[in-house]
This record gives sequence, structure tokens and C-alpha cells, in this order.
Amino acid sequence: MRIDHIRQRLRAHGALPCHEHRVLRLWSQALAQDSGRRKPQDFLPLGVRGALPALEADLHGLARLISDHPAEDGSVRLLVGLHDGQTVESVLLPRDGLCVSTQVGCAVGCVFCMTGRDGLLRQLGSAEIVAQVALSRSRRSVTKVVFMGMGEPAHNLDNVMDAIELLGREGGIGHKNLVFSTVGDRRVFERLPQGPVKPALALSLHSTNAALRARLLPRAPVIDPEELVELGERYAQATGYPVQVQWTLLAGINDGDDELDGIVRLLAGKRAILNMIPYNDVDGLDFKRPSAELARGIAASLHRRGVLTKLRQSAGQDIDGGCGQLRARQVPSPQGPQPVVWRTAAPALHARAGPGGPDAAGPGSD
Repeated sequence: MRIDHIRQRLRAHGALPCHEHRVLRLWSQALAQDSGRRKPQDFLPLGVRGALPALEADLHGLARLISDHPAEDGSVRLLVGLHDGQTVESVLLPRDGLCVSTQVGCAVGCVFCMTGRDGLLRQLGSAEIVAQVALSRSRRSVTKVVFMGMGEPAHNLDNVMDAIELLGREGGIGHKNLVFSTVGDRRVFERLPQGPVKPALALSLHSTNAALRARLLPRAPVIDPEELVELGERYAQATGYPVQVQWTLLAGINDGDDELDGIVRLLAGKRAILNMIPYNDVDGLDFKRPSAELARGIAASLHRRGVLTKLRQSAGQDIDGGCGQLRARQVPSPQGPQPVVWRTAAPALHARAGPGGPDAAGPGSD
């Protein structure tokens, strides 16, 4: 379901824009439709009031909680059931954040990620995206939403932009607290500046080496890392928000001196924050996270060289909750996990040594 379908349904029962705004505001903020000083009978047309019970039931059915998985860091991974029986994941983050999914599955096929294992199954409608926020707000406060869950938002651009617009208006979330994540798609840099709500931007970079990045993200749009960072910098300058650069830290693959030199070359002096996230191990995939000492050393080194770096932790590591893993446990792939044998295919990728050591200190992790 798309948000526009909700609006059309309300209009068919006599709703004006002010009535649509109220219904969508209360739904997206997980408030009852009789909340506030003005009750439905004092404000809404009779036809809309009569249609509300059925509409509310349909809205609640867009995203229902199947299971929750609290972690020691305060995050909670949610396995969310959709109206057609498909499932996605949302993550309640510390400090009132929420990570939502935009697709069932993913077509990018990042080799270190469980989500893209079976490819793209279907798009989420804009109302299904907002429904994840409403479901999460029924549990606790949500003041920041990041579109970094299952799926590539750029591949579902219309629905994601519609959801961002509603959340930034009726949903009451600050525009810079709506974070659009992408592996890089030129359509994003055309559309985001045109929207009435301009979200912050996060770029999934993972390597400054174009050939290596193409192997890590085999079906991402072909775009050179330098061009991708430059496009992000233009958007950051236009909006005033720093671009967030996402870097999943893979032991022996993208944690070497050559990558650190590349990061400094691309990001030093830019309006950018590097979010470095040590890999969350996935059964059946041939990737490992570097040691905590090495990760701290890398972050400290980049910091000293002029790149604002935050060493973060993937939420829910103590419950084996990497993106796509909860869904994979519920809906196992017919083929099972397909290992990616990097040590055989490219042994040189595991021969790199990164900086840092026992005495290295870095910024605190989030």
C-alpha cells in the first residue's frame, strides 16, 4: 500500500487536506485517532469517521510484530510481518533511533550481507515503510529514522521519497534526522534536492578502490568512488548536512594502509563523517571482523589525518542480528547460505596489514 492510496481512500469519504493531515499524523506517530483536544466528532466529516475503524485495522495490518530481540547495547531488532506474509527487519537503536527496511530482499547483492542472498523479492509500498515507524513508536520514542535496513532505497525511490515526506511533515521528524542510505545511484542526487523534505545522505562506500568495491557490491551502479564522494559533497553543501560515509570494516580486505590512504584522499576536508562499522559475522560467509584493537587504531589514525571518524558497532551483535539474519532464520534459503570464498579467489585481499595496536586509541563507538 502507498500513502497516496490512504489519501484517496480518505477523500472518497469526504476528507479535506486538513483531515488527511490529522489522520496521517496520528497514525505515523502511533497515537489513537481520538487523541488530542479535538475529538473526531468535532473535526472529521461523518463519512471519514465511519470509515476510520476499517482504515485503522488496515493500517495496523501493514506491519505487525512477529518477534523482538533485545541486545545488550539497548537496541532491539524487530522481525516485522507484512500483509502478504513476507517479513522484513526494523531495528530500534539507542538514543531514539530506528532503522527501517525499504524492500523485501535486495538486488545489490553485497557479498558480505545476508539480505541480498536471495535477491529482490518485492518493493515495500510507502505506507509499509511508514508502518514500521508507527509500529516502533508504539514501543518507544523514535526521533530519527535511517533508511538502512533491508533493501537499497534508490531502487524504490518513489516509495521512499513519499515516506520521507510524510515522516518529515505529519510524522514530526526533523529533516536532518531522516537519513537516506544508498550504494550510489545518480537518480538519488537528482531527486533528493527536489523534494520538499530533504533528508541527510549516507553513502555505502566500503572501499576506495573501484575494482574491489565492484566485487564487494557486484550489482551496484557503476560509479567511481571519487565521483560518488563528490556527488555526496555537493548535496552536503546544498543542504548544510554532512554526508555520512558508511564503511563495513572487513578483516584483511578493506582495513589496510592503501584503503586508509584512499579514505584520506577522498574525505579529508570534505563535509563528511566516516561511520566505520566492524563486520557482524554471518554464518556461511567467508568474512571476519578485525580485532577491536585494530579497529580503534584505524579510527584514531584517520582522525589524526583529518577525517572525522566514528567507530560504531552494528546493533545487536550479541544476538547474531546482522541485517537479514533474523529473516533468514525464519525463512531459510532453499539453497542455504552460499559461501563467498575470497581466500581462494583473491588471496592477496587477505594479505593487507592495517595500522594500530594495543596502545592505539580512537573515538568512542556508538
